[in-house]
Amino acid sequence: MPTPISVVRPDKGPVRVLLFSASLRAESFNTRLARLAQAALERLGGTVDVAYMREFDAPAYNLDLVARDGFPAGSKELHRRLDACDAFVIATPEYNASMPGFLKNAIDWVSTIRPQPFNAKHALLLSASPSMAGGNRGLWSLRIPLEHLGARVFPDMFSLAQAHKAFTEAGELVDRQLAERFEENLRAFMDLVEAAKHYPCVKKAWVEFLGEPGGVGRVDAA
Repeated sequence: MPTPISVVRPDKGPVRVLLFSASLRAESFNTRLARLAQAALERLGGTVDVAYMREFDAPAYNLDLVARDGFPAGSKELHRRLDACDAFVIATPEYNASMPGFLKNAIDWVSTIRPQPFNAKHALLLSASPSMAGGNRGLWSLRIPLEHLGARVFPDMFSLAQAHKAFTEAGELVDRQLAERFEENLRAFMDLVEAAKHYPCVKKAWVEFLGEPGGVGRVDAA
């Protein structure tokens, strides 16, 4: 009779997701979209840490400040919460066909704190805008530093066009087909993160289009 094989079962703890809107405006379209994402992620069994961009506020990146005062409190807070999560979701506005400057500044600060927390973290990018493009160009610009730092950015980003007409008074999406696509996008992302967390043997190889292998992360000290 064959000897039974002992199977070590993986940790089945819930997937931990850091979620925040990269907008400083209280009732921005991206904050509304982030709320929808929170509800969907929780329905899918995730544990969601909801944050606000103002919590990660920091002065313009300048290493002289570190020598004098240490890392800014907002940067340390973002680092702490990224380090504690399995994945992160950002809903960001588009400013002049790119990401907001304060979001890029936050990424630059956090990338210099060790251990660098973006490397090997799964990320999903969302945007909402009154424009017909839905903020999509901002998402493409955001992918660059995140992938450079080793984040595994989910291929299917979600951009909500004409956001000023997209929400009901209750905060849901008016278009049911679009709402289903939004939910399915989050479901596919969570399936991937859950597989990576619970079954590391089935992880896919991710190709970084920019940056050094391992996502070391460097910004100029000048």
